[in-house]
Amino acid sequence: MKSYTSLKSVLAEFFPLHRTLASDDHDKTLEIIGSYMPDSSNYTIETYAPLEKAWTWYVPERYVVHEAYLEIEGGERVVDFKNNPLYIVSYSLPVDKTLSFEELQPHLYFNEKRPHTIPWVFKYYDRDWGFCLPKNIFDKLPRDKKYRAVIRSEFVTDPKQGFKMATAVIHPEGGASVSAGEIIVQAHTCHPMQANDDGAGVVSAIELARRLAEKPLPAGSMSVRFWFGPETIGTIVYLSHNENIIHNLRGGIFMEMTGNKNKIAWHHTRQHTHLLDRITNFIVGKSAHEERDFAAAPANDERVINGPGVNVPCISINRWPYDEYHTSDDNLDIMHEDMLVGAAETAEHIIRIYASNYIPKRTFRGPVFLSGNGLWVDWRENWALNRAIEKIMMRFEGGLSVFEIAEQVGLDYWMVRDYIEKFRAKGFVTAEPIPSEAQNA
Repeated sequence: MKSYTSLKSVLAEFFPLHRTLASDDHDKTLEIIGSYMPDSSNYTIETYAPLEKAWTWYVPERYVVHEAYLEIEGGERVVDFKNNPLYIVSYSLPVDKTLSFEELQPHLYFNEKRPHTIPWVFKYYDRDWGFCLPKNIFDKLPRDKKYRAVIRSEFVTDPKQGFKMATAVIHPEGGASVSAGEIIVQAHTCHPMQANDDGAGVVSAIELARRLAEKPLPAGSMSVRFWFGPETIGTIVYLSHNENIIHNLRGGIFMEMTGNKNKIAWHHTRQHTHLLDRITNFIVGKSAHEERDFAAAPANDERVINGPGVNVPCISINRWPYDEYHTSDDNLDIMHEDMLVGAAETAEHIIRIYASNYIPKRTFRGPVFLSGNGLWVDWRENWALNRAIEKIMMRFEGGLSVFEIAEQVGLDYWMVRDYIEKFRAKGFVTAEPIPSEAQNA
């Protein structure tokens, strides 16, 4: 595991690479991420064969660009892929044509609002070809000249050069608890020359993994599964090929666009009032934030994790919107270390509560003899907890989690959990796991 001076420095390593659904540079990105993940996380890069079925989708082919450029007759180059991968539409078909400006124009893309920038455009499934360029350059292109459009691209279906993604798992103290299950944290890796979308989420997730490895969750907590890969289709491929893990998932957090200067925005689960929503609101509500509905813009892999046939409660954390979105202005200049780290801290606080939470169920009858069992709390040392003891004990019927009990008695989660753990150590309560809500099909 390599050390780093800043999250921004990690992002700088893979930012300029041609990261698309499946490409050599995407593979390099996954390797870079793995070099910074905790050694204990068993970081693994997985490969899936192109064109295999993935529920109602299929596994994408590897996209190789040998060269791509647009020239005005006479040889003047307008754009060249080797200078910036944004210059071509991602997954453009191969082409070598001489065209009039009128014939070329439908294949040119620019951003009206930011005319000095190159937009990022993709056509993964609606196969076409095209070039992206600043509107300032588009406006100056001669309309009376011929143009040569060249894209030497290849769609590789060799299973050995398949579609890649990576996973890692951080376990609580003492190792995995099978009954507690897992919470999954995701960030996507497939946007070339985009820093905030979603290189930022990737490095915030790396920081989160390090924190959870350095200070593990309490024994018996959920494990935390980290997933890095291409947006949407990556999660579909992963879950469709690993359906056995779905029932083990108890929740999810999708992290993206975490580095720009903006407050945290969080998106509800599809369930909307789930325990995960309430814990997130408890954590995020302590500072300036924005609250949004499930799958409100920007919507990403939470639509898969929390979607039909899966239904694992999943929130999203981001700092969207930002003006540079999907343009060449989404670069390292708009990344702020405190924003990247702050998003990791927010996710960490949510996970530390959600993953360590459980449902205490009593084994005793009648009021517990507190002082005789070392469970009495001196009111002079902790008045609030002393006054709440009876209320807490009355809530050990197996219908409420520790967090919900803390909510109802108006005390800090960790204070209540530590106290309930004393009952558990005495054998007066058992710890029931948070149940899975995943759908079987």
